[in-house]
Amino acid sequence: MSRVLITGAASGLGRALALRFAKEGADICIADINQVGAAETLTLVEQAGGRGWIHNIDVTKPEQWQILLAEVEKRWQGIDVVINNAGVATGDRIEQGDWSTWEWVIDINLKSVALGCRTFTPMMKKQGSGNFINTASLAGLMTAPLMASYNVTKAAVVALSDTMHHELKPYGIGTTVLCPGFFRTNLDKGMRTSDPQLLKMVDKVFESSELTADDVADICYRDMKKNKLICNPHKMGRRAYFIKRYMPWLFSHLVGKTAAKMKKYDPAFSQNKK
Repeated sequence: MSRVLITGAASGLGRALALRFAKEGADICIADINQVGAAETLTLVEQAGGRGWIHNIDVTKPEQWQILLAEVEKRWQGIDVVINNAGVATGDRIEQGDWSTWEWVIDINLKSVALGCRTFTPMMKKQGSGNFINTASLAGLMTAPLMASYNVTKAAVVALSDTMHHELKPYGIGTTVLCPGFFRTNLDKGMRTSDPQLLKMVDKVFESSELTADDVADICYRDMKKNKLICNPHKMGRRAYFIKRYMPWLFSHLVGKTAAKMKKYDPAFSQNKK
């Protein structure tokens, strides 16, 4: 029975990942600050054929990771998969929004992932096996305008995971970075932005997604089993990433058109300014 730790598992993609591993009979630690949602996930995990337990954690606090490590050691004496999935969404023009929003998204999207990896790497090295799955975003591979703070965190998670993939491979430890585009989940509901037009645009894209959270979780599970570094589940995302890598001039042109369209909604400029 696999021993799987998932942060942010109380809802959305984290819950979908928990249910995907539960189908394989995994024993799952549902690590989240949302205890009501975590309890709902645990019920669903058990119904899906898995086992589980809940651990209340603020993933931005190093000392709380040490408490979780001790609990994992006590219950499992080791671990097979650590999924650093807790995350939030932000969006604004580079000069707009509060600096506290930058600190908030960096703490949750980046620092918590680094803390999870640093905390459990020694355990995996000692046992000579294990897998990390770090949830980034398509925004970590190809950045979009008006989302600087979010893009920064996700690009950093890609860089961290790339480093780990090569550094930890000799120890029998795999690392996969999950880079989905928009899909139907609750991430947008807590999005911090001062731009109502951006929020409307994001909501529209979420609703039109070709994939569900369950689809993304299933693809991620398969890619982890193949020890793939980058899991880019959306067809659109794979096409766009191909264009950025091999036709950067075209990618720059397309993103530039999007930025130009969004200029008319900038409160610092009137509609008749170009």
